[in-house]
Amino acid sequence: MSHDRRYVFDTNTLISALLFENSNPGQAFRRALGNGIILLSISTLEELAEVLKREKFDRYLTEAEREAFVHALVDRAMLIEPDEEIWECRDPQDNKFLELAVSGSAACIISGDRDLLILNPFRNIAIMTAREFLEAEAVEPESS
Repeated sequence: MSHDRRYVFDTNTLISALLFENSNPGQAFRRALGNGIILLSISTLEELAEVLKREKFDRYLTEAEREAFVHALVDRAMLIEPDEEIWECRDPQDNKFLELAVSGSAACIISGDRDLLILNPFRNIAIMTAREFLEAEAVEPESS
């Protein structure tokens, strides 16, 4: 059982996982929770909480449901304080995911963001879409 694999999800992938449980992001999120540890940093968590407050999500989930998701995520994730600043992504907003992955020794970053995907692999950390993650993880024996 490899329960020490560490994963970083970008904000949009986490939100897709929350809104669409059976989507690739939803399945990837559950697979990562079951097989390893999801990493968060204060800055990735703040971005998630901020984006989830947007009115456009009101029709999908109540504010309480969104808050419950963030609290549950915090309870189950490992909070990392990145110890290195990285300025290698063409979208500076995405550097925080690279910093988290590097500082937290992540196995991979799961993202649909081309600005991150174009960097794959980044310092031996795979950067892949939720679908690619599910395909890669399916090759490994399930541990349940």
